[in-house]
Amino acid sequence: MKKYALLFLIIPFFLSCSDSGLNNSNPFIPNYTFTVDVNMNLPAYSNLKFVSNAVYISGIGARGVIIFNTGSGYNAFDAACPNQTISACSTMTINGINAVCGCDNAEYSLFTGQGQLQYPLKQYRVQVNGNVLRVYN
Repeated sequence: MKKYALLFLIIPFFLSCSDSGLNNSNPFIPNYTFTVDVNMNLPAYSNLKFVSNAVYISGIGARGVIIFNTGSGYNAFDAACPNQTISACSTMTINGINAVCGCDNAEYSLFTGQGQLQYPLKQYRVQVNGNVLRVYN
């Protein structure tokens, strides 16, 4: 009987394990697999050492990636407007602590990725290793 009690205590621990919790499902932005290392010692990325600063990196993801220093870590979001189909105007621009969509002028917080429309910004994973950030999907 003690074996069964132990078994019932252990099973919930195995069932409660999950991934990082990122949900990247968005019908407007395709899933691309990539990995990019960002060395914050380089002048182009040195602003990421300071809180509330963001950097745009083109050529990866759907429309590039925006990396943001939150003060407690780093967020990385796709620069494609999350509520627009991919088009000439769908690349986001950085405006302080927000990203702005060129198509509809919708703003999204770089702290949370949330905006006023249905879909939030598409978030990517960030791994910190000293002064190098690894952004990947």
